[in-house]
Amino acid sequence: MRLTLFVPELIWPEPNDQFTLGKLSEPGFEWLTAHATFERQARRPYETALAQQFGLDDAPFGPLRLLGEGDAQQAGTGHWLCADPVHLRFHHERIILADAGAFDLEIEEAQEIAASLNKDFADVGQFRIGTARRWYLKLNAAVNHNSEPISKMAGRRIDGELTDKNGPLTRWLNEVQMVLHLHPVNERRQAEGKPAVNSLWLWGGGTMPKLKKPDYTTIWSDNPLATGMALASATDTRPCPDNLADLLAQASKTGNELVVLDSLLPPVLYEDGPGWNAASQAIESAWFAPLRAALGSQIETLNIVAPTIYGQLSWTLHGKDRWKFWRKPRPLQAIAKELAEGTTP
Repeated sequence: MRLTLFVPELIWPEPNDQFTLGKLSEPGFEWLTAHATFERQARRPYETALAQQFGLDDAPFGPLRLLGEGDAQQAGTGHWLCADPVHLRFHHERIILADAGAFDLEIEEAQEIAASLNKDFADVGQFRIGTARRWYLKLNAAVNHNSEPISKMAGRRIDGELTDKNGPLTRWLNEVQMVLHLHPVNERRQAEGKPAVNSLWLWGGGTMPKLKKPDYTTIWSDNPLATGMALASATDTRPCPDNLADLLAQASKTGNELVVLDSLLPPVLYEDGPGWNAASQAIESAWFAPLRAALGSQIETLNIVAPTIYGQLSWTLHGKDRWKFWRKPRPLQAIAKELAEGTTP
């Protein structure tokens, strides 16, 4: 079997963080990276890196992610954008964006807000709710709107980040913000001391593309964007297995499998060191540690692809690499420090 693990934020972005990295021991991952061929490319958002696994350089994330939500009928018609709910706040005279993963938002609240927006802005388009934190907008007339994926903007300042400040959707968004400011849902949330949904992040616009089938036999993922790309390319897609043993029990012994492990992404976006540490240890136990034993037997080729703050990192191993005894593992924190210094780990 050939196996690719796609693991966003595999390396914690603060290499000197002793609480998160100082005592973290991951012998499986450290052994794999010591025996692998390493490559480092330019930094890119995880959504862009994921799309490249399907041969897409400029992906319309809106319809693809909506397709992955299970709404094939709507996703295949019209021009869709991701219209994710966010909370904008001032911090040291800068505007900081928090996506809905950083605060609690109920699905009923999302639906109530969307109903109001659909009533007030029917001339612009139609909102559709995937989950409480993933919203979509189908435009009545297609408009090019250039903006970064939500993962790049979450927790960061947005002043100076808008690439289309004078675009029609940017101007229209000012009207949306005024409606949100006075919305009963936000009035209730503010009375309860909760962050208001005071804006939307519009990104990933386009129509459903015709994708070529990638080399992968199966896409294993609970991520709606990955699932949507698999469906759009007529590639078999299944829920992410809990561990390597489950994958080996279900997958073809001669397949080329892509597994998307995205549990490290939210802790990085929301600066949750303990959460990242726990999720990292879980991946070590479920995947990296058993992969050391499986390499050269059940797994002939292993690729680890990791979009991180240090760049897009990849490690490639073949069965014969397990015999490179002279390569000595190093702690994860040492790897992070070398990446931060610009050296090759």
